[in-house]
Amino acid sequence: MDRLSAALGRIAPSPTLAMSGRVLEMKARGLDVIGLSAGEPDFDTPDFVKDAAIEAIRSGKTKYTAVDGIPELKLAIQAKFKRDNGIDYTTKQITVNAGGKHTLFNALVATVDKGDEVIIPAPYWVSYPDIVQFAGGTPVVLLAGADQGYKITPAQLDAAITPKTRWLILNSPSNPTGAAYTALELQALGEVLLKHPHVMLLTDDMYEHIWYAQQPFATMLQVCPDLYDRTLTMNGASKAYAMTGWRIGYAGGPEWLIKAMGDLQSQSTSNPCSISQYAVAAALNGPQDFLKERNAKFKERRDLVVAMLNDAPGLSCPTPEGAFYVYPDASGVMGKTTPKGKKIETDADLIDYFLEDWNVAAVHGAAFGLSPGFRISYATSTEALKEACTRIQSACAALV
Repeated sequence: MDRLSAALGRIAPSPTLAMSGRVLEMKARGLDVIGLSAGEPDFDTPDFVKDAAIEAIRSGKTKYTAVDGIPELKLAIQAKFKRDNGIDYTTKQITVNAGGKHTLFNALVATVDKGDEVIIPAPYWVSYPDIVQFAGGTPVVLLAGADQGYKITPAQLDAAITPKTRWLILNSPSNPTGAAYTALELQALGEVLLKHPHVMLLTDDMYEHIWYAQQPFATMLQVCPDLYDRTLTMNGASKAYAMTGWRIGYAGGPEWLIKAMGDLQSQSTSNPCSISQYAVAAALNGPQDFLKERNAKFKERRDLVVAMLNDAPGLSCPTPEGAFYVYPDASGVMGKTTPKGKKIETDADLIDYFLEDWNVAAVHGAAFGLSPGFRISYATSTEALKEACTRIQSACAALV
């Protein structure tokens, strides 16, 4: 009677969302919890985007749309790919989905069968391996620690590819580390992929516009255009435009793949929210100057958090090149004991200690495939970050 499907048994609830739930529950009990677990900008959606959504509502654009996107939004995405990335896609090569997670889900479920392997560098975004497993595939995790800048090497990639490899998923800047591949590093990985024509590439560029490095952002097809016929370039409005709740992701890729993803979507969600689509069209076509202003604020927060975490005993925090996360290495506190006598044996223990004893919420490194460490989102106020990092410093200092 209560039997669940085998496919559902291959996935687990999102650890990041689970931590957000714990934070909300503690706040409801009146506790002064600082939540640094959610990957959500604290900035508001720009007013000109909200105005476009209101106008869409008032003009009656509240009906079903084409399954994978209205023409106006596809044209805006086409222009964005050309303007920002130098990539030419037709509108038939573009898909619009209910968030970036939906884009990933459609692509992998449409192409992965039992026995297929998907290469995933770790630390990885928590949903990558679960979606692969739901589709029946096998995640092949490549560990890339702080000693190599949280980035895989061409030699690692080449050694991991087998006749069963279906995809490589590459996320730059990265969630959870903020690490970003340079154009030269991408080119070196692309040269490996060119030797293996059966391998497809899913490049997750969701944090493209949250960028701090001196060199400009690059996506794979800018430096390795020969991979055009087997690359899905994914992006969305959630992070750069502070539109997480609007739920719009999109991608450009081979027409056969885009059609397959649309067929799948036609039998699942159907079209994304019509109002959100008109809003994102406005976001992509409108003024982009606010992105630099917000990046400057994110960079200030990054520098603050990196400096304070590096002053915490036992933590070592690399400086990320993009996104709004840091991923400190916590090796120096493993094996220590809390003032209440609990031994810190894993990064999950450490995060529980931070939350239960110091009212600071982060996400443990095991959720992202690389321990011991943890992810902090600095997409919140400077005041909250200062207080949270002060608490973390005190928490680490209290360990013996």
